[in-house]
Amino acid sequence: MNNFTFGNDTYQYYQTIAGGTGAGPSFDGTDAIQSHMANSRLTDPEVLEWRYPVRLEEFSIRKNSGGTGRFTGGNGAVRSIRFLEEMEAAILSSHRSAGAPGLKGGHAGAAGSTCITRLDGKTDLLQAADQTTVFAGDIITIQTPGGGGYGENNSE
Repeated sequence: MNNFTFGNDTYQYYQTIAGGTGAGPSFDGTDAIQSHMANSRLTDPEVLEWRYPVRLEEFSIRKNSGGTGRFTGGNGAVRSIRFLEEMEAAILSSHRSAGAPGLKGGHAGAAGSTCITRLDGKTDLLQAADQTTVFAGDIITIQTPGGGGYGENNSE
């Protein structure tokens, strides 16, 4: 799970961001899918930007983040949000120090990360459970973990 919140006295927002699922004995994992929380989807970018003082800079599949193996784990996601005014932001996430493990000889998926690129160019890395103040112009980028691979890959 990748739980991300931001807000101030006027605005409050909570989102969960999808990751990759693990591969299995006869299938690849799925890219950027909500697998741990029911009835959850993200707000459309146009609505997000209309209702909140933020800009969605990127929302994409995190290429090559799924673990390799006979069957490949699903890729995580990349989500970058630029803040247009000061707010408090928090992340509650998992698989930050190590990626999701592979099974039966498959390799682990890539670990996730959350960082802030400040308006002055400085980059701060957030912990798995962390909070910070963001200022106008700051960008938070969340890279969600990839799923673990399954089985030994005979071509390695």
